[in-house]
Amino acid sequence: MRNVEEIRAFVEREIVPRYDAFDAGHSRDHVHTVMTQAMELATHYPKVDRCILLVAAAYHDLGLVNGREHHHTDGARIVREDERLHQWFDDEEINLIADAAEDHRASSDHEPRTIYGRIVAEADRIIDGETIVRRALQYGMKHEPGLDREGQYRRLMEHMREKYDYGGYLKLWIPYGSNATRLEEFRKTLANETAFRELFDRVFDTLH
Repeated sequence: MRNVEEIRAFVEREIVPRYDAFDAGHSRDHVHTVMTQAMELATHYPKVDRCILLVAAAYHDLGLVNGREHHHTDGARIVREDERLHQWFDDEEINLIADAAEDHRASSDHEPRTIYGRIVAEADRIIDGETIVRRALQYGMKHEPGLDREGQYRRLMEHMREKYDYGGYLKLWIPYGSNATRLEEFRKTLANETAFRELFDRVFDTLH
């Protein structure tokens, strides 16, 4: 029988440190948050294999090593090519892990194919206004460092509306937890230009 603590030790030793090479919004703190939230969501699904879910959550962003655009499909490939996983999982289970890693992306054009993908996708949705703005700003400052404060604000606002506003591409897949309530609260902030500008300025100033 698989030992979830043995797998967790492997993940902490071999996988989590790989997130140190990514941007601040996808650091080891991020992957730890996704792992924790995924395991909490799993309490609503007794039949979900905790070992499969833990590994899917841990590997979900490893594809960032090749850049953001295809990180979901690259992540699935990394899972399938990691021979170490065969000591715990058969081919079918590894495919479940790979599919979950691929399906987590918020801008995906299809619903996650399995409960593992839905849980990891939901766990990856960290719906907290300050965290959302900080991660998006960190990404913008790294990839478009020439933009001044106003330029970063315009870039950020465009991205926030495209992703989080009503009709945006972010979808929630799990009815449990507080993400739906938090998303509604963030949408209210986004709709209030004064409140959102205050949030932006507060976070921007902490990054300088």
